[in-house]
Amino acid sequence: MTETSGPRGRISLIKAVDEGREDVLAPGFVHQMYECLDCRACAAACPSGVEYGRLVEGARARIESASAPRRSAGQRIARWLGLRVLFGNMAVLRLVAAFVKFYQRSGLQRAVWRSGLLRRLHLEQAEALAPAMSSKFFSARGQRYAAHDKIETAVLHAGCVMQVAFAGVNRASVRVMQRNGYEVYVASGQGCCGAIAVHAGDAEFGRALAKRNIAAFERSGAAYYVANAAGCGSALKEYGQWLAGDPQWRDRAERFAARVRDIFELLDERGLRPGLGRLNASVSYQDACHLAHAQRIAAAPRRLLSQIPGLHLREMHESAVCCGSAGIYNLTQPDMSARLRKRKVAHAIETGAEILATSNPGCAMQIEAGLRAAGSQMRVKHAIELLDESYSAASGD
Repeated sequence: MTETSGPRGRISLIKAVDEGREDVLAPGFVHQMYECLDCRACAAACPSGVEYGRLVEGARARIESASAPRRSAGQRIARWLGLRVLFGNMAVLRLVAAFVKFYQRSGLQRAVWRSGLLRRLHLEQAEALAPAMSSKFFSARGQRYAAHDKIETAVLHAGCVMQVAFAGVNRASVRVMQRNGYEVYVASGQGCCGAIAVHAGDAEFGRALAKRNIAAFERSGAAYYVANAAGCGSALKEYGQWLAGDPQWRDRAERFAARVRDIFELLDERGLRPGLGRLNASVSYQDACHLAHAQRIAAAPRRLLSQIPGLHLREMHESAVCCGSAGIYNLTQPDMSARLRKRKVAHAIETGAEILATSNPGCAMQIEAGLRAAGSQMRVKHAIELLDESYSAASGD
């Protein structure tokens, strides 16, 4: 690894751009800012507390601002559609997801594979990473789910991709929270957390999405805003930083961020209620970067899973090393992403576990694609699904 490919070297490059000694659009600078995974492992390990991820995201925003005037009309439209329209409007996202579901289930996908069209268009890898769309989407429309012996009300962050590709995870989250005394409110008006926009250098759009989620939470009157996707939870907890320069939203964002909890963090704080049933399975838990590094939550999911009767946890070597998903990194940096995925999958298979448990949809998609490519029968599940299955096994649901 070269000096500029490490945190110290990249920080030096950012400083050089700030001081006018380097062009913000210099190929070397652009490459280094986007080759970084923004996994936050460096920040977690830094004894000085340097917020390296925020520096990289700020640099990307400057790159995108400088690049915008040089883009063709077609490039600007594609970026607008792919980022602001798709992730800014959940109705549009659901419409696109419905088309993808038809493509996957109608036989059209198999026909396209056989035709060789994906290979000619160099889209084989991107298509392989696409998750299977859920049979029934989970939309945020103001639903309320009563608690078993209520202690608090919590808003569930339904997410964007989570609504259409991991709807089962959202439903499992609702059931587990209900069993543990939380009335669950799926606030209407919420949407994408904004992480994808910020990672892509569009901080302005990320802040707009943040304001939407803050307003939805404030209207709810709930005690907590709960995320079941590590990347979303990390972004939601950073809203105070994102909106620090906006006097109208700064205090509201800080209050909101203080109420955000990852679902495992929330359940671990008070402890699981009794009623877990037996699951005879061997499981290896994979640390999502934005849970382990950005939120510093690694023990809680393991403590919760270890309470399931019959479940045997098998630790994975380098569990906290990035799998190479990192938002859309596996699309923008496919070679490096593939190397990281291969390394992660090899360590997962070494455990001999039947199930790989994770806490982030990007990790699930990336690792599942890697396991398929390796010919492994290991299944990938969100850890909350295992808790849900355990409660269901005890109750006979």
